[in-house]
Amino acid sequence: MGLTELEPPGAAVPEAAAQPPPVRARPTRGAVLAVAVPAAVMLVLGLWGLDRGTMWRDESATFQVARRSLPEMWHVLGTIDAVHGLYYLLMHAVLAVRPDETALRLPSVAASAATAALVGALGCRLARPRVGLWAGLLYAATPFVGHYAQEGRSYALVAAGAALGTWLLVRAAGHGSYGRWAGYGAVMAGTALLHEFAVLLLAAHAVTLLLSRTPWRTWRRWGCAAGAACLLLIPLVVVSRGQSAQVSWIRTPGLPEAEALVKAFAGPEQPVLGAVLALAAVAVLAPVLGRRGAAPSPSPRRGALGLTAVALPWALVPPVLLYAAAQFQPLFLDRYLLFCLAGVPLLAAAGADRILGLVPWRRTVTALGAAAVLAAFAVQLPLHERERLPTSRGDELAPVASAAGRLARPGDAVLFLPQYERRVALAYPRGFTGLHDLTLKRSPAASGTLFGEEVTTAALRDRLARLPSGSRVWVVGDTHTVGTRWFRAQRAESAKAAALEAFCREERDAAVFVRGGSVSLYVRR
Repeated sequence: MGLTELEPPGAAVPEAAAQPPPVRARPTRGAVLAVAVPAAVMLVLGLWGLDRGTMWRDESATFQVARRSLPEMWHVLGTIDAVHGLYYLLMHAVLAVRPDETALRLPSVAASAATAALVGALGCRLARPRVGLWAGLLYAATPFVGHYAQEGRSYALVAAGAALGTWLLVRAAGHGSYGRWAGYGAVMAGTALLHEFAVLLLAAHAVTLLLSRTPWRTWRRWGCAAGAACLLLIPLVVVSRGQSAQVSWIRTPGLPEAEALVKAFAGPEQPVLGAVLALAAVAVLAPVLGRRGAAPSPSPRRGALGLTAVALPWALVPPVLLYAAAQFQPLFLDRYLLFCLAGVPLLAAAGADRILGLVPWRRTVTALGAAAVLAAFAVQLPLHERERLPTSRGDELAPVASAAGRLARPGDAVLFLPQYERRVALAYPRGFTGLHDLTLKRSPAASGTLFGEEVTTAALRDRLARLPSGSRVWVVGDTHTVGTRWFRAQRAESAKAAALEAFCREERDAAVFVRGGSVSLYVRR
């Protein structure tokens, strides 16, 4: 017996009976492949050449801080690097299992694979499986992504959080239960706590809702979730503003920095850059042309939000906001914006779908798109290979430590110029076993700093004066800064160098130079 036979004509039908909850459809084979294949490809690329044989300075900060005890970590975050506090806490658990360079980078590899999978899932949900497949593969094939997939810093994890938050936004906007919005808010808060600039993604999501003309109820629930995330971020913002001196070296961005970001997101090789930007333009302009009566084969729209409305603000809004703010407070670095890159492959894949959608054979179209991504990867293969070299980062700490361990003998003294070059010994302590640190007053852990607290110039001169004649002092120096105008402006560092010259002579023939660093021998007169 049907419902109409139970109710009299014209009777009101209960809302629950009139609109039964939608049955969750099982994912198709194409959708599963669109998520799994990019994740697997990204995982393989991330593991390829993961151990470069050396850390660079930023990774060494992660390595040494994350291995401290929790009270020691809390101590250092009160003075520096509070913005990375949550990441250091996560890495504390990872490095407790295995404290080496491979373990240091594995979370970034896993996060990048998860991001590629989420990009594929978003393409499936906002368009169709082949769009998700192409977008996920293009994300994995981007050299800028591969660079930070193999780095022991928080940026790949932030990108994964941003992709997950965007995916949750798309789900919540379609069927917005309070639980889904709470999950969205929690993920956005956690992502912003990993790096506070990720809060700019909330502005991108607001533009997405505006372009999609979402109802007021959705705006209200989004506002509650976003507001809660911002409230949780306030303590970190307050503390990190007090530590802004540590990024005072960043310069005001101009046109070169903007161009470099575009190349990082969509290239950087010219053939790939031109193709990706052209396809993204097709995805953005095709709906406009369609309304004027000249539409190519459109991609289907699924749910409350469209692909362009999601991907375009994701790729543009945070960089534009940070670039504008950096004109007053320079904080614009490409790695801070890695979490926005996923919008570009989504747009490019949607543009490719509009063009290749004219081909009638579905499997042929999917294969053509995948082949195009493979071609883009082949064009940029030298860049991927370069990222796996020890020289791909700003400096190499392991060769410096190896030179010190090879040349120095137990009982020799060591002096670091500038002070931050002590990071070499903190990252690779074996090479400095048995050496006496002439300037160290309190260790980094005890002083709540990254590089330790040093003695005064007078105390250093006293220590040098007490060295027996013929004693050897090994100077570990940063060749990028020693002797420069910046170095001469640092009174403490210049005084250290002057005291060393006053008591010791340099044995130039014994000096060893590696990329970015040197180990020089001085002998007490």
